[in-house]
Amino acid sequence: MTDTPSDVAGLSLDAFTTRLASSDPTPGGGSAAAVAGSLAASLLAMVAGLSQGRPKYAAYEKTLARALAVAGDARRRLLVLADDDARAYDAFSAALKLPREAPDEIAARGVALRSAARHATEVPLEIIRTCRLVAAELEALAGRSNLNASSDLTVGTLLIEAAARGAAANVLVNLPSVGDPPFEGATMRELTGHLELIEDLASQVRERVGRGKLRDPEEA
Repeated sequence: MTDTPSDVAGLSLDAFTTRLASSDPTPGGGSAAAVAGSLAASLLAMVAGLSQGRPKYAAYEKTLARALAVAGDARRRLLVLADDDARAYDAFSAALKLPREAPDEIAARGVALRSAARHATEVPLEIIRTCRLVAAELEALAGRSNLNASSDLTVGTLLIEAAARGAAANVLVNLPSVGDPPFEGATMRELTGHLELIEDLASQVRERVGRGKLRDPEEA
């Protein structure tokens, strides 16, 4: 995963939300979903960091270290994907504007549209895959991290669910334009599996947080 700052990563929060609020179509919902996922990853890192080096949580050091590593990669990756999503939308919009008078123009436009739609499907699907990684680490930390920061795990689950479902909306809107039934079927199966697992993991986190107790360390 790259750690090269993307355009979104280089913006202040005010600048990003100003761009998001403008009448320009990009950045749009897909980028917003990716940023929400990045925020969830940031909270994951914060809770892990608040737990490391504390005697009370010494038994969970392996889990905490892994969560920090996953969170760092996911936070950066999701910001890059926020830009990728905007570029994918722009490419699809450009394909829509291609000439379609002559038969060869119509054929070329069709090829360009299907290619752009496929990429505009693949980018949000990658956002969802990354959200799944974050959700798994949020679940692993619940009951194995600083109890005083447990509500931040809950906020993380709400953000990661929103990110995944927001990205899923973009997958669903672009998928019919790909014109590839096998790809559509495989994508829908993967999408459904990821969303179900993320929802289940988020629910487990909130249940664990509600207990307010520590649990056993992960098995080696």
